[in-house]
Amino acid sequence: MSSLLVLFLVEIKAQDARRLYVGLDELLGEGSFFDNHQTGFMLYDLDSQRVQYDKNSHIYFIPASTTKLFTFFSSLLVLGDSTNLLRFVNKGDEVTIWGTGDPSWRYPGLPQPKLKEFLKPYATIYFSDSNWKDEGFGFGWQWDDYNNYYSAEKSPFPIHGNLVTAININNKPHLSPSVFSVYQEDKNVRNVTREWHSNDFFYNPRTYNGMRARIPFITSQKTFVTLAAMDWEKEVFASKKPLPADHMVLKGIPTKSLYKELLLESDNFIAEQLLLMISDEVFKELNTEKTISYIKKTYLFDLPDEPLWVDGSGLSRHNLFTPRSFIALLEKIYRILPDEELFQVLPTGGRTGTLKNNYYAPTPYIFAKTGTISNNHCLVGFIRTNKKKIYAFAFMNNNYPYRASAVRREMEKVLLYVRDNF
Repeated sequence: MSSLLVLFLVEIKAQDARRLYVGLDELLGEGSFFDNHQTGFMLYDLDSQRVQYDKNSHIYFIPASTTKLFTFFSSLLVLGDSTNLLRFVNKGDEVTIWGTGDPSWRYPGLPQPKLKEFLKPYATIYFSDSNWKDEGFGFGWQWDDYNNYYSAEKSPFPIHGNLVTAININNKPHLSPSVFSVYQEDKNVRNVTREWHSNDFFYNPRTYNGMRARIPFITSQKTFVTLAAMDWEKEVFASKKPLPADHMVLKGIPTKSLYKELLLESDNFIAEQLLLMISDEVFKELNTEKTISYIKKTYLFDLPDEPLWVDGSGLSRHNLFTPRSFIALLEKIYRILPDEELFQVLPTGGRTGTLKNNYYAPTPYIFAKTGTISNNHCLVGFIRTNKKKIYAFAFMNNNYPYRASAVRREMEKVLLYVRDNF
C-alpha cells in the first residue's frame, strides 16, 4: 500500500472521528439539556483503549448505587466461588460460632445454607461477636431512612436480611419473625412503623393501608441469640470469646447468587455485607472501613483519581467518584469476566433488573448499573453498538432540578446515538 493511500485513509478516519465527536457534543455540550446541571460523560473503546468522548470526566460526582460496581469488583478479587457462612470451634456437644457477614440466612431469593443440619449434633450454641468492629449504619446514611427496607442495619450474622415483614391478616398486621410484636398508636402513619431507638413496632388502625411492609429492626447480640434460638430450636448464648487461630469454616452459598442480587436488584444490604465478608476473609474481623482502605491500596491504586469511598451500597452522599475512574474500573472488570457472564449479572436495558423498564430495544444494547438518589442519577456500564463493538461508558448527573425520568429520556438519546453511529 502506497504512503499516499495510507495518508488518505488516516485522514478519512480522522474526519469520521471528528464527525462522531461533533454529533455527541451537540447532545451533551454547550446549550444542550446537560448544560444546565453537573454532568460527566466518558465513552471508551475497550478494543483500541482510546477515549472517544470526554465531558467533565475529571470532576467528582455523587455516584449513588453505581458504587456497587466497586463492591462487585472487590468481591470478585477477594471472595471465592462460595461464601464463608460462619467460623466455629467445637467441643463435645457445644459449639461457638462467629459471623462472617454472610447475608443469606432466611434471605428471600437466595439459596439457603444448611444451618440446621450443621448444628444438629450440638446441644448448646455460643455466638460470639468479638470480631464485629463496625456499626449498624454506614457513614453518612440518612438517619430518617431507619424505617425503610433499603436501609437495613449491617451485622455480623444477619437473619431475614435484618428486616421484619408485616403481613395483613384480617386488616391487622402480623409480624415475622414472631418474636417482634406490633401495637396500636394514634399517629399519622399508613403502615407499620418502628420507633426510632427501639424494636417497638406500631400502626394506626384508622389509616392502615394493609400493604405488605418490610421494616429494619435494630440489631444486637441479644436480638441475634433470641432469633437464632427460635429458628434453630436450640439454646443459644451470647459470648465474647475471641476468634482463635485454629478454628474451622463452614462454607455457604455460591457468591454468584449474591452478585446477581447486588447488581440486578441493586440490593443495598447485600452490598454492605459483601464488604464485611471481604474484611472477614482478609482480616478475620468485620470492618467496612478497613476493607475499603485495603482494596484501594492493593487493587485500585492506579485509578486516575482516588475515590472517596465510604460504603458498599452508595447510600451515603460522602461517596465521590469521577467518570474516568469508573471507566478504569470497568476495564478491570471487563478483563476479569467473559462478556456473557458479565452481561448476565448486569441489568440489561428493557430486559432485566433496574433497567427492565428503560432503554428497550429489539436487540439489547445497554448493560449497566444504575444509581439514583434525590436529584442525582448515574448510569455506568457497557454499550453494544450496531457494529457489534463494546464500549465502556460512565454517564453521571448531579444536582438537576427535574424528575429522574426526564434525565433518563435525554440520556437515552445520547446512548442511542452511540449505538447507531460508533
